[in-house]
Amino acid sequence: MFNQLRKSAQRATWLNMKKLSDHRRWVDGLGDTGAWLDSPAADAGVSQGPAVPDLAWLSGRFFVLFEGKCAMSDNGCGTEPVWLVIGPGLDQNRVSEELADAFRARFGQACQVVRTQDLFLGISAGRLCLFDGEGRELAAPRVAYARLSTPALSTDREITLLRHLEAMGTVLVNPISSVLSCVNKFWHLQNLAAAGIPVPDTRTHLDAPLEWLVAGGMAEPCVVKSVRGDRGRQVFLATDAAMLQGVLGSLRSEVPYLLQDYIASSHGRSLRVVVVDGRVVEVQARQATDGRMVSNLAQGGEFTVCPGQYPRGEDLAIRAAQVLGLCVAGVDLLFLPDGGEFLVCEVNANVSWGANLTAVTPAIVTACSDRLKTEAVTQTPLV
Repeated sequence: MFNQLRKSAQRATWLNMKKLSDHRRWVDGLGDTGAWLDSPAADAGVSQGPAVPDLAWLSGRFFVLFEGKCAMSDNGCGTEPVWLVIGPGLDQNRVSEELADAFRARFGQACQVVRTQDLFLGISAGRLCLFDGEGRELAAPRVAYARLSTPALSTDREITLLRHLEAMGTVLVNPISSVLSCVNKFWHLQNLAAAGIPVPDTRTHLDAPLEWLVAGGMAEPCVVKSVRGDRGRQVFLATDAAMLQGVLGSLRSEVPYLLQDYIASSHGRSLRVVVVDGRVVEVQARQATDGRMVSNLAQGGEFTVCPGQYPRGEDLAIRAAQVLGLCVAGVDLLFLPDGGEFLVCEVNANVSWGANLTAVTPAIVTACSDRLKTEAVTQTPLV
């Protein structure tokens, strides 16, 4: 019962400092320990020797104190109803910190912000278990929203954690299959095309080297991109096959590449639509500032907020998120020549947004809250 009062040491980050500050305020709010640790025997006026608190009564007092703060699992471990799970490299990210503040503001002590590196998994007597860094057992949350870096996402690590949580009854805001479909850029193009969602013509390779794919014929010019890139990295325009052949030796070979039709009408521009629970919450028209093909903000692009200006694009983004089963999705669209139609370039499960886009964080928090109210927590078979 005392595990809720103590906090193990963690790496010095702004996120952990905020967590510690919140925890100290909560402990201060418990009040004078002398008042809630008084013995019932002392209250009854028994004078035989020093007062010794009755442990059963004391446990009851702790349950009252923690009710609404932390429910108790069958094995006595505290269970936090909502977790914000932060993957490697994202614990000092501005978006992660904004989400952490919003989760604490909405859920209070019913929320826990956890890093994947601080969680350990186990199986004990046929029962799935979670542990912290000090070996203390944790109960799975009822709902979890995970921010995981797509290029670094590992089935042996982060996906294993999501499977573990789901099997313990946690409702994942973005389900595992949906997250996986966005890890590989060709995977979600497969799903979208099969559902009739318009995407650019694309080719990729498997065991064969990229040279063989190029030798088999390619559109000129064409867009070359890694299946595991992000933020506009490992994406470039190849003007012709000769140019691409000349740079093949400089490309990383750990993962395959896509050769994709070049959409000239969308050169240096794209439409980013953020969808949460089937509703558009932010729309940005992005524009490159240096003449390059990519318009990602991480590559120096600029944006204009434009909700309602491209209704067909917004509808297409909602459909794409639904096909992939994503609650939270960042859908990137390419402009077609007529100006009113679009192709889906790619869909992101790990969405980022600027500080001036204020609608995304509340929408994600509301999605978690809605699942707390409506989702039944059941044991889910591993898939």
